[in-house]
Amino acid sequence: MNQPHEAMIDDGGDRVQFDSLRGAAGGNSEVNLDMILDVPVTLAMEVGRTRISIRNLLQLNQGSVVELDRAAGEPLDVFVNGTLVAHGEVVVINEKFGIRLTDVISPAERVRKLR
Repeated sequence: MNQPHEAMIDDGGDRVQFDSLRGAAGGNSEVNLDMILDVPVTLAMEVGRTRISIRNLLQLNQGSVVELDRAAGEPLDVFVNGTLVAHGEVVVINEKFGIRLTDVISPAERVRKLR
């Protein structure tokens, strides 16, 4: 069972109790994910990156080609809120682009990278 923790608030001297979060994400305790299931996140796919000087950046115009650090045919990186979660390949579905996930990073590995 979670033990409450107390903290002092400087502005009024009132004591506030906070529930402990220990064990909330692991062990045998159940986690209620219903509270966060509707929270929006940003999903982004990255084809590749490059570094260019500001001089070259200012010279870009319609039709310019920028070489990326990734070879053709390599998987794209899939990020959720800036965290790498998977790799995939581009597909076309009903005339729209999509991505087929080819490798999903395990939750344990994602948590390890956050630390």
